[in-house]
Amino acid sequence: MADFFQTGSIATLHMLGTPDLDRLERELLEFSTETPIALVLPCHVKELGTPALRGILRALQQVNYIKQIVVGIDGATHQSQWQKARQAFAQLIPKPVLLWNDGPRMKRLIAQLEDSDLDPGEPGKGRNLWWCFGYVLASEEARMVAAHDCDIITYSREMLARLCYPVAHPNLGFDFAKGYSARFGTRLNGRVMRLLVSPLLRSLESIIGVHPFIVYLDTFRYPLAGEMCMDLDIARRIRMPSDWGVEIGMLAEVFRVSSSKSICQVDVADRYDHKHQELSARDASKGLNKMAIDIVKCVFRTLAGHGIKLDRGLFDTLLSAYSRKAEDTMRFYAADAELNGLRYDRHEEELAVSTFVRGIRTAAKEYMEDPLGDPLIPNWNRVDSALPGFFEAFHEAVRLDNA
Repeated sequence: MADFFQTGSIATLHMLGTPDLDRLERELLEFSTETPIALVLPCHVKELGTPALRGILRALQQVNYIKQIVVGIDGATHQSQWQKARQAFAQLIPKPVLLWNDGPRMKRLIAQLEDSDLDPGEPGKGRNLWWCFGYVLASEEARMVAAHDCDIITYSREMLARLCYPVAHPNLGFDFAKGYSARFGTRLNGRVMRLLVSPLLRSLESIIGVHPFIVYLDTFRYPLAGEMCMDLDIARRIRMPSDWGVEIGMLAEVFRVSSSKSICQVDVADRYDHKHQELSARDASKGLNKMAIDIVKCVFRTLAGHGIKLDRGLFDTLLSAYSRKAEDTMRFYAADAELNGLRYDRHEEELAVSTFVRGIRTAAKEYMEDPLGDPLIPNWNRVDSALPGFFEAFHEAVRLDNA
């Protein structure tokens, strides 16, 4: 049964009853005449041809309120891969614009940025999103932008409509919306959120005390979700990490540049499933292990930016507090799975928690060695100020790649 409980410092927009998709899309089409909507799809070349992406493309063919579609293609190091990507998305209307992030023209733009001390960071989802947002700004066709991943197995038109609606509606007053949904199949999914992020935030709160940023992050039911929608002014002003910390980093930036009254989270689906990463318990350079380290470092550096002193004593306490909180959390989820007839592998959950404990320790060590870490990608306001002709050069490079 749906609930309508408001959980904290931002508005939560629930799914109540059977959604009326026709009404949502009809109203979005009306809203889009005043507020044109762009859709950004960060895509890796490995996702081309997958059942998930094919399902997303079929659904998008029936959507009529999107003004612009921008697809960032990562990993296409050869011309044949680029052409494969163009063919994969050619069926969409409006005709999508693809960014060849590893192509020669984009590499020249990256070199220009680096020469001007505007490093766009290492390749990854964060940089892909940054390029896509930049193109939407450069093309000046939209006034708001939505984004979601390309590996969603349970994708539907309803998911996109519910994501866009709060920001597109002229009277609701939201500038940023984050999607959330229940993540389960035959078992509970979302291990990083369930077993790392929530226990970590609540452990930090027990040590540091109530802090607006921790309360804000903990209010999101799924802060790691890739589904988001925002006014273009926010896209222009936020910085972002280039690594796995991108979702947390973006929420931190939205917290910095916007009012909590203009931020919401919206239930976009009754169930969500996507490609699942390996835990990679023995290799901290990949999988959920790497993701956990990047996320925790992002949380630490954001808290430090809010003036909170993080030292070795705090980190030692945090490890103990997190371990205890994670144990309690596992018990809660075990009961939840049992009640709903889902499989719950306690050993796998314990292995994930022990991996995340090592990840927190690694993140703390790296933070102590370098509190600033890799800088966030500069926001587009700064790029436009430092390189006044960059948007035009960027727009032309993309045009030629798509010619």
